[in-house]
Amino acid sequence: MNPVVIKLTDALYPSALREVFKKDAPEAITAIGNPDLLKENKLAVFCSSKCPGELILKTYDFLRQLKESSQTVISGFHSTIEQECLNILLKRRQNIIICPARSIEGMKINKQYQKPIEEGRLLFLSPFDIKNSRISAQRSEFRNQFVAAIADKILIPHAAPDSKTERLCRQLIEKGKTILTFDAEHNRNLIELGAMVIVEKGLIK
Repeated sequence: MNPVVIKLTDALYPSALREVFKKDAPEAITAIGNPDLLKENKLAVFCSSKCPGELILKTYDFLRQLKESSQTVISGFHSTIEQECLNILLKRRQNIIICPARSIEGMKINKQYQKPIEEGRLLFLSPFDIKNSRISAQRSEFRNQFVAAIADKILIPHAAPDSKTERLCRQLIEKGKTILTFDAEHNRNLIELGAMVIVEKGLIK
């Protein structure tokens, strides 16, 4: 599948990117799948690679309730728990936006993604051009900022103290983003930073 190029001046180009990145906003982004998902209410998911078991279970339960709220979930789906979240969302036919930390031009689409793309419930999205075909720490960091900028709300099930995810959380809260997390001792650091606590059925405490 050939990617569609969405230019800075196009109507589908997320206005949040211009607002957040200003003069550094990508001149174009590339998309494979249903670009209309960009118009939907979007929930980003970020999580540290090592996550306590109780929070993993809470995350999975939370995602299983999402279908009722018509949320589109956006993430790089890179860490182990993020990848499992993706599997759950695919099985539940949730709308999904996957943002790799690399160009998607020439990217081979795995068989598991072909049907969701055909059904209009999956979008691959990237701010990187064909020259940036390899994943790197720098691109991963920019990808996360890109995802956060597009999202309406952000779920961080867990961020280990002094981790990259915790630093990202701090930056996003300072920018006024709504961060959601679970009420647990392991998440005291996020709650003290200003993350909002999720209660029953995804409501905010």
